Amino acid sequence: MNLTQQLVHHLGQAIVKGSYGAHNPMPSEALLSKELQASRSATREAVKSLAAKGLLRSRARQGIRVLPESEWNLFDTEVLGWIRHANPSLALLREFSELRLAVEPHAAYLAAGRQRQEEIVAIRRDLERMGKAEQGQDDPLESDIAFHVAILNASGNRFLSQLGRIIDATLRVSITHTNRLSGVQAASYAEHKPILDAILAADPPAARAASAQLIGDAIALIDKAITKDPEGSQR
Repeated sequence: MNLTQQLVHHLGQAIVKGSYGAHNPMPSEALLSKELQASRSATREAVKSLAAKGLLRSRARQGIRVLPESEWNLFDTEVLGWIRHANPSLALLREFSELRLAVEPHAAYLAAGRQRQEEIVAIRRDLERMGKAEQGQDDPLESDIAFHVAILNASGNRFLSQLGRIIDATLRVSITHTNRLSGVQAASYAEHKPILDAILAADPPAARAASAQLIGDAIALIDKAITKDPEGSQR
């Protein structure tokens, strides 16, 4: 990671955490350069990169303005990574889950119908990894994410497959938090198995329903937490 990338990472995390914002404006490039002990050129490139991600706007004689969350590029994996480490709000977790609900069940439907055997083997392998993770023999987060991304790949749709990078990033944000809400350390093998079973049975409607049920259960957990703490859902 070069100096500019380090500055992007540092400033991006600070913005997402709220260190800079409407009540604490970001200083000028000259002051930022001095504070960060970095060259003006590296600081300028970092600011341009963050502007491209929708986190801020920089204009001559107007300075640097941090933009509201609604302007951020939430399809940028770096932005999602910063959000993950900044303890995202329940409302944002719900929106992530709604995105998954719009994508994953149809990918499971296509996977069951198209029966791409090499990709189905990968789904089975990743589900087995989840079972091992429950025994402490694999990484629970990585195996869970791999399972969901494998289903996107098995859909046979190149656009859905490329969404795997976004689903991977959103899952890294949401899985840890939804597992915490459910009081478990890892996602359940048993709860994911019906999706694979339906795909293996070449039953597209059942695969879609099983995937939707899994994500719907996660949304229900989030909604329950929001009901308990409406104000906290926005933090």
